Amino acid sequence: LLSCRLYCEEAKDPKRRSCQTVLAEALDIVVRSFAPILPHLAEEVFQYIPYKKDSEGVFRTGWIKASSAWKKPGTEEAIEGACAMRDSFLGSISGKNALEYEVIIVIEPGLLFELMEALQAEETSSVSQLNEIMMASQTTLLSEFPKETPSDANIIKGTFLINLEGGDICEQSSYKVIARPIAKAKCPRCRRYTAQSSSTPCPRCLQVLAAGKGST
Repeated sequence: LLSCRLYCEEAKDPKRRSCQTVLAEALDIVVRSFAPILPHLAEEVFQYIPYKKDSEGVFRTGWIKASSAWKKPGTEEAIEGACAMRDSFLGSISGKNALEYEVIIVIEPGLLFELMEALQAEETSSVSQLNEIMMASQTTLLSEFPKETPSDANIIKGTFLINLEGGDICEQSSYKVIARPIAKAKCPRCRRYTAQSSSTPCPRCLQVLAAGKGST
């Protein structure tokens, strides 16, 4: 998930920059957390952080200052729901490379479907947050079971309990995960099976490479 965003996206792409922001925030919180018991290590780490503009040190800049903007209602439940579906998917292909598969998630209209839509607005995507969590090469989100399902597909059923607003909103939703081998070729750049041939980058990588050439 992190490596794909950091190394495959364009340098200024919002997905890449948001990943860097999360890593920076996590590092700041971790360093401040262990500073009272490992002061010298915390200070050394703090001084070597390249994007810090102040030089006052970890003990002169206060305690943890996590912004309330990080607490977005529904985000935690959406990630937990997607992780539950990912675990179902990975369990069905035990020992195999998840990138060699495409995933179809079927959820009836309701709160769980809306949470998954927040992670993937398009019906099918290879670059959405949902697909990154699923660890597949491509993810499709549907509200009804597809009419045609290949005979070699794995179909996994599961349920997920949504708990919002401190328990005021509770809903148990069922889902189906259909995993099947993907028919596309392996991209030589991002290593996902989203290319038309093994010698040509996938459409996303071609776009990133073209943007990089245009900026030089």
